[in-house]
Amino acid sequence: MASANLTAPPMAAPGYGKRSAPDQAPRRRDDFAHLPTREAYIAAHIDRLPDGAAVDIKTLAKELPAYGQQAVATALKALNDAGHLRRVRRVVGEGRTQWVSRWFFSRTPRDNAWWNAFLADGEGPPVPSAATPREQPQPRDQPQSTCSQAYIALATLGCSDSRLTLSAADCAALEGLAAEWFARGITPLDFARILTHDLPDVIQCPGAFTRRRLVDRVPPQLPLHLPPQLSPAAQAAPLWMMECTVCGIPGPAEALPDGLCRACRGVEPSTDLSDAAKAEVRARVSRLRTIARTNPRTAGPGTGPAPNQP
Repeated sequence: MASANLTAPPMAAPGYGKRSAPDQAPRRRDDFAHLPTREAYIAAHIDRLPDGAAVDIKTLAKELPAYGQQAVATALKALNDAGHLRRVRRVVGEGRTQWVSRWFFSRTPRDNAWWNAFLADGEGPPVPSAATPREQPQPRDQPQSTCSQAYIALATLGCSDSRLTLSAADCAALEGLAAEWFARGITPLDFARILTHDLPDVIQCPGAFTRRRLVDRVPPQLPLHLPPQLSPAAQAAPLWMMECTVCGIPGPAEALPDGLCRACRGVEPSTDLSDAAKAEVRARVSRLRTIARTNPRTAGPGTGPAPNQP
């Protein structure tokens, strides 16, 4: 049996790669004795890797010369089936739209219920990605920024679309209008998305253009007491999604039982319709035929009344 490379393992981009699941049993020699030889060898290799290491199929195939990419992919599927591995896509940081893929590995095999509960609980604090700016300490003699949320949102509009790059004077003049948006429950992400949507090719005066949009597109005032299903927390986008361990297609946990999509589980999509669905199809076809007969303008060629003969 060939051994893995003894050099430092390749690391994934910040925020990606392997993550160790919590509450694992101490490492033992027979941790993976229940697995076939190939799967046990690859599982032991992943178990020894540090968090943040690259564990995608191509990287593992390079690290383990005895196995090609197809063999590694099959082994990862087996580790997924045995409850050792899950592939997850999640949002990095608060208020960001960047998704990163992580491979969670557990030396102790877990069932679906454990994995879903662990992931639904947030699976730990988000790790900053390369695109996430790190907070820089300010010198002691430098005054702390006192800019409001509205001012900051206006000042960073140019980061979302350079056509709305505003000056300091513009931000100060529009701060009151922007503050009204945030008072109505708009998030900074939605603020930038709404203001930068469907912009003209050229904007001669970004300040005046932004003022017009702040007035014309101000969101409605929400009632003080919303039904639970309509609350911002209930409407918030999920922080994570499961990914198929084999092909990487994302989806909710209930759509990927055992961490695998339908195709990778070998399940063919059902084409059989229920009796109710068949009856609904027949009813719709009947209604369309009735409309076509009674309205010649919607009838196809040859279905309308015969033209007058000369």
